[in-house]
Amino acid sequence: MSVKISRVEKVLPSYSRETKDILPLVETWLADEDDRFRRKILKIFEGAGVDKRYSIMSPEDVFTSTSFEDKNNIYVREVRKLGREVLQKSLNNAEWEPDSLDYIITVSCTGIMIPSVDAYLINDLGLKRDITRLPVTEMGCAAGISGMIYAYNFLKANPGKRAAVIALESPTATFQLNDFSMANMVSAAIFGDGAACVLLSSEDDATGPRILGEEMYHFYNATDLMGFDLTDEGLKMILDPAVPETISSHFPEIIHPFLKKHDSSIEKVDHLIFHPGGRKIVQTVSELFGNLGKNIDDTREVLRLYGNMSSVTVLYVLERFLNKDLPQGEQGIMLSFGPGFSAQRILLEW
Repeated sequence: MSVKISRVEKVLPSYSRETKDILPLVETWLADEDDRFRRKILKIFEGAGVDKRYSIMSPEDVFTSTSFEDKNNIYVREVRKLGREVLQKSLNNAEWEPDSLDYIITVSCTGIMIPSVDAYLINDLGLKRDITRLPVTEMGCAAGISGMIYAYNFLKANPGKRAAVIALESPTATFQLNDFSMANMVSAAIFGDGAACVLLSSEDDATGPRILGEEMYHFYNATDLMGFDLTDEGLKMILDPAVPETISSHFPEIIHPFLKKHDSSIEKVDHLIFHPGGRKIVQTVSELFGNLGKNIDDTREVLRLYGNMSSVTVLYVLERFLNKDLPQGEQGIMLSFGPGFSAQRILLEW
């Protein structure tokens, strides 16, 4: 029995803007700040490696002072729409009936809603009454792969079943207008909104790359590197500049023992499906993989086209690989990092 990735689909919010068109809004936002600081922030936006991003609200509204409640209400309304659209698109294109799903896992960390979005999807699409649902809410950028790991373990234990992992993120809903910290500036420069859905199956006739193995790697004493503080104004970004260096120092231990455990090696891995956390992290990992004769060009391209959409982003990279005509037997490794601090890995074979 094997678990295979049957399909990946993406859906984007209705608002979008190129970075060059956002710069005037940034200048207006920082009009009362020191000229040197303002120029520095504009350079961060220009050098972030993000040409365009999408959002659940207009860029003008993002830069308008509103309450946490107002922005969270927009988040709830829009992720329900995006979740319904991306799951319906996935089911239609896979020719799966909604009531054929056995597990639904929803992933999001950029807003707060109870019931979680999966409860609404059960009603909106007519999923079956006994479907097993799991909302994953506090794992940040790593949660896309985390959701796939949970789905894999559900399916591995239950042959002949189907699962959907739906990732829905709106970092723009967490933007803090009165926070002039470097963490808020960098996150504003790199983040965008998006939605993705992965369909997985443990059926005998399932098609797509199969999952050879998965594993999480937890960094000790690193809970302060990344996350959110909950304030009266909303979710305030925590982003330590030591993240790239921390990843680099653990990189050999993250990659090589995991591959060895599954009878593989970096030499056998043909494709790198890496979460684009930001330009510096992408550059760090690119150099590490480059020394091993590999590249993360698809990761860099997803960052350029969409920005970092938190848990969603690595699934956009995965979608690019599923749309390629890859030879049978080739392997790929999925890799993402998130709050905790942790690294999540999945090994695939076409």
